[in-house]
Amino acid sequence: MTYVICGIVALVLAVLGFVFGSVYRKKSAEKTIGSAETEAKRILGDAMKTAETRKKETLIEAKEEIHRMRQETENDLRERRKEVQRQENRIQQKEESLDRKIDNLEAKEEKLAERSKEIDAKMEECEQLKRSQMEMLEKISGLSKEQAKAQLLEMLEGDLTHEKAVKIKEYEQQTRDESDRLAREIIGHAIQRCAADHSSEATVSVVALPNDEMKGRIIGREGRNIRAIENATGVDLIIDDTPEAITVSSFEPIRREIARVTLEKLITDGRIHPARIEEMVQKATNEVSAVIKQEGERAMIESGVHNLHPELIKLLGRLHFRTSYGQNVLNHSLEVCHLSGLIATELGADVTMAKRAGLLHDIGKAIDHEQEGSHIQLGVEAAKKYHESEGVIHAIAAHHGEIEAKTVVACIVQAADAISAARPGARRENIENYIKRLEKLEEIANSFNGVESSFAIQAGREVRIIVKPEVVSDDQMTIIAHEIAEKIENELEYPGQIKVNLIRENRAVDYAK
Repeated sequence: MTYVICGIVALVLAVLGFVFGSVYRKKSAEKTIGSAETEAKRILGDAMKTAETRKKETLIEAKEEIHRMRQETENDLRERRKEVQRQENRIQQKEESLDRKIDNLEAKEEKLAERSKEIDAKMEECEQLKRSQMEMLEKISGLSKEQAKAQLLEMLEGDLTHEKAVKIKEYEQQTRDESDRLAREIIGHAIQRCAADHSSEATVSVVALPNDEMKGRIIGREGRNIRAIENATGVDLIIDDTPEAITVSSFEPIRREIARVTLEKLITDGRIHPARIEEMVQKATNEVSAVIKQEGERAMIESGVHNLHPELIKLLGRLHFRTSYGQNVLNHSLEVCHLSGLIATELGADVTMAKRAGLLHDIGKAIDHEQEGSHIQLGVEAAKKYHESEGVIHAIAAHHGEIEAKTVVACIVQAADAISAARPGARRENIENYIKRLEKLEEIANSFNGVESSFAIQAGREVRIIVKPEVVSDDQMTIIAHEIAEKIENELEYPGQIKVNLIRENRAVDYAK
């Protein structure tokens, strides 16, 4: 019981302690809250005062800035008004000046109109005077206007013909002297520095035999050996009474060379039969191919022309066995190459292109026995195929004058080709072509009015023309000679130059009886 009472008393005390503690804590909290509110009010009041002060300062600064900007704007506006006023004054002055000029122009136009009327009136008066004078002249002379004009032109024609002939002679002589001097210097210098050997070959090759007995062995039983050689090489073997020699004939130089080498090998070996012939032909073909390559490379090295396509090098090598009018084409091409380079150096032209074009100008002759077309067409096609430059292709196409030479290099190659071909002993001309050229020379000369007769002399280097004195005057001779020379240049191909020599002769004949 006592414990129960003690427990109750303790519980009551605990409750009372809790209540009193709660009351105390409440009062303390209320006190703390009151002091915090007081502090907050104080801080808020200070903030309000500071904000009010800052606001007043900001308003003052803003007013000052607005005042400053307004002042600047007003100053700027005043300056702009002054500038606008100045511009208006200038425009007004210009308008006044333009008005004055317009007034002056109108006054001048009025004066010009009046002047034009006066001129028209005077022109009409002049026309009337001219007509009256023409009528008076026609009455006095007894000729119409057209008749007088025709008579005047007829009178002037003789004087003009004389003047034309004199001028032509003067300019021709002046041009000839200057061009001859310059050409002699350039060509002479080039030729002095270039010397090339020329071989004289034909369409046959002669193979020497150790004895005449070898002829029979080459012919073989019933001609089987000679037929085998001819079939394998594509040439004709001519075995005649010539002692210790066999002639190999073919228009194609490579075949002829292969046949010649084959015969020499067979003669050296001594075993001549169809199987051995085929073997030797193959060996000779390989040897000739090697020689072709070597000759092409030699030509490239000697000429100093580089970066040629391998196929062009082979074509150059084939020219070693090709002849034209008895002139070795590869040697001719090398000479044209050197001459082109030297002339280009003298003239200040492209030396590299000139030498390249000179070396390749006759490249078409390496294949003209195998393909249709002239050697110029074939050469142009080959140059295009192997990517040569346009300048080189044009020089190849123009080197015989079939098309007009439009570049300095093309003209240089033309000149170098003519120099090489016209050198004494460089080539032999076919007699038939030679006679045709002489006949064509006389035909061209006889085609001109007033020509009585003509004679091609000095192996075609000169054409002597007799003119009719009653048809051709002394002054007209110069003009006719010039026209004949131009026609020869346009219609004929010839080495060197041709002299046109006109002769006009008057004779008086009488008889004493």
